[in-house]
Amino acid sequence: MANKTIGIVGARGHTGAELIRLVAAHPGLELAFVSSRELDGQRLADHSDAYTGDLVFGNLDPAAVAAAGVDVVVLALPNGKAAPYVEAIDKAGASTVIVDLSADYRFDERWYYGLPELYRDRWRGEKRISNPGCYATAIQVSIAPLKDLLAAPPVSFGVSGYSGAGTMPSDRNDPEKLRDNLMPYSLTGHMHEKEASRHLGLPVEFMPHVAPHFRGLTVTTNLYLAKPAKRDDIVHRFEARYHREKLIQVVDEAPWVSQIANRHHLEVGGFALSMDGRRVVVVATLDNLLKGAATQAMQNVNRAMGFDELTAIPL
Repeated sequence: MANKTIGIVGARGHTGAELIRLVAAHPGLELAFVSSRELDGQRLADHSDAYTGDLVFGNLDPAAVAAAGVDVVVLALPNGKAAPYVEAIDKAGASTVIVDLSADYRFDERWYYGLPELYRDRWRGEKRISNPGCYATAIQVSIAPLKDLLAAPPVSFGVSGYSGAGTMPSDRNDPEKLRDNLMPYSLTGHMHEKEASRHLGLPVEFMPHVAPHFRGLTVTTNLYLAKPAKRDDIVHRFEARYHREKLIQVVDEAPWVSQIANRHHLEVGGFALSMDGRRVVVVATLDNLLKGAATQAMQNVNRAMGFDELTAIPL
């Protein structure tokens, strides 16, 4: 079987670099183009130690991306930038699959929301796949097994490394401003709060913060239960929900972000119960560039292209 071809738009960013690493290790995918305005004309191999070919970065506009005719295009662009590429590919009438890593289509009913561990059975062969947000992934995995037990909206406190703020300079990715600091932002109405609420089908409250480390995030979620529960029953619900999932590990202790950096799976644990058994605290960690972005995109690409979901993902 001939290799499937893949192109990446926005390949200079942190997530693009991780995706290039995964594609380079994939036995059935061939990197057809990498597009970056800033790196136009430079050799990819000079920027990625995972890639050894002769490919150079291009600065491809939407029409050029559509004309490339690849099997799958991954859009790794900032929020609000995907539409011209989607429109151009739609107009070209190509059978190209699009995986969009921004928030632009996470609320669009015509797009499949690609969090396989929770919504795998909802996929109907769609060629338009919206990759979930990093925080939204951790929040939903933390809450889904207990959805039917809740007495109030879950409250999630999140802390992320500064790679989550992207490469465009800002306070939230400035190591000097973050040194010895914890930076709260978007404390109500954060995009991932809306996203998790929509896809879980219940209101979620979320308060994000940026810390001085580069990669990895942790979400601590407070859940009030309608009736008292035992810790063993809570743990059993999580184990039963995720026991087949290679990229979700249910752990006993609350997981640490330092132990998840550069790993492709999510860890969920802690399961601390209040004395009266009516409140449980769950902690989830993941690498925001991997299971929170590139690894999840690779799961979605694999499924759309007919490969095993975990192909080229180091376990």
